[in-house]
Amino acid sequence: MPVKSITPTPADWDRFVRANARAHVLQQSAWGDLKSRYGWTSDRVALADDSGQIVAGAQLLFKPLPLKLGTLAYLAMGPVISSQFTVHSSQAEEATGYRLPAISGVPFSTDSPLITNHQSLTTEFATAIDACARRHHAAFLKWEPGIYEDGEVIPDPAGLGFRPSPQTIQPPRTVLIDIRGTEDAILGRMNQGTRRKIRQSLKNDIRYWQASREEVSRFTAMMHTTGERNAFGVHEPHYYEQAYDLFVPAGDAALILAEHESEGLAGIMVFALGTTAWYLYGASSNLKRNLMAAYGVQWAAIQWAQAKGCTTYDMWGIPDEDEPTLEAQFESRSDGLWGVYGFKRGWGGRVVRSLGAWDKVYNPALYGAYQLALKVRG
Repeated sequence: MPVKSITPTPADWDRFVRANARAHVLQQSAWGDLKSRYGWTSDRVALADDSGQIVAGAQLLFKPLPLKLGTLAYLAMGPVISSQFTVHSSQAEEATGYRLPAISGVPFSTDSPLITNHQSLTTEFATAIDACARRHHAAFLKWEPGIYEDGEVIPDPAGLGFRPSPQTIQPPRTVLIDIRGTEDAILGRMNQGTRRKIRQSLKNDIRYWQASREEVSRFTAMMHTTGERNAFGVHEPHYYEQAYDLFVPAGDAALILAEHESEGLAGIMVFALGTTAWYLYGASSNLKRNLMAAYGVQWAAIQWAQAKGCTTYDMWGIPDEDEPTLEAQFESRSDGLWGVYGFKRGWGGRVVRSLGAWDKVYNPALYGAYQLALKVRG
């Protein structure tokens, strides 16, 4: 199929992303708009067929390197490829007799139109992404492809010229909760302690509600408290206000708060697109922690996500360790993401790891300097 490289409008791009099975909030134009207010710029590159329909695309973010020495290019949780070109390993095996190891390049010849079209599309798309990165004077491109499930053909970053990167931007490991079925079925998949705390949080006359724009300040105050208590960085208050403005009115996010006797206890900003919801930001105060409002507000967010048609709830970020290590150490560690793993492990999800981070180098000298700076900073 002949395709051409285009720069889609935000509206056209968002329509394409929303219709895709691998839709991700970090590929929405609103996410690029949010980051553009905090030192990044965004651009989108796509391939379109003869009718003008987008068949593949990606949103890239760019951040200036020090001394105006170019930019860092970043591709998160993409690219997005039309389902007509999404090759699943079972289809590849049936068509060729082999299981494909990657969406990039097929290491054998075949006459299957499915495989041939996919290979051609991948090659042309990689060229278009490189061209976009170079237009923005990128010294290198950092790619975090995201999570790929069984049955999907896993991307081959090395086959596209990428190298493994020790520096990740998004947490590579997370917990995915299956939120299909009745509330009793969802609760039944959780551990007993989490189930008990949710039920306790619903018996204490705590009020849970979707907050208005004027109430975002209550959430940001709790974020500051949470950051101080758990010793991790949080965004400045205006960031959460901007996130609210860009996502909540569009129906792609909700800010859910909890209070007891007018005292703010907990809050969550949850995002949803397609069949997945993401718990990106959560906070709790130091007040009345025995009422378990942090559990109740999380449960309210899951209910919101299910009402949106989501089937998966992503807890977004746990320590990057295998499950035996997580289970062996979570009670004795509280540094970094260890402090939240004890909470997230009880919700009946499964621990999964994304493909991590990969770098494609355009300027070896600048990339070497960047890697050295990371080592110096620790």
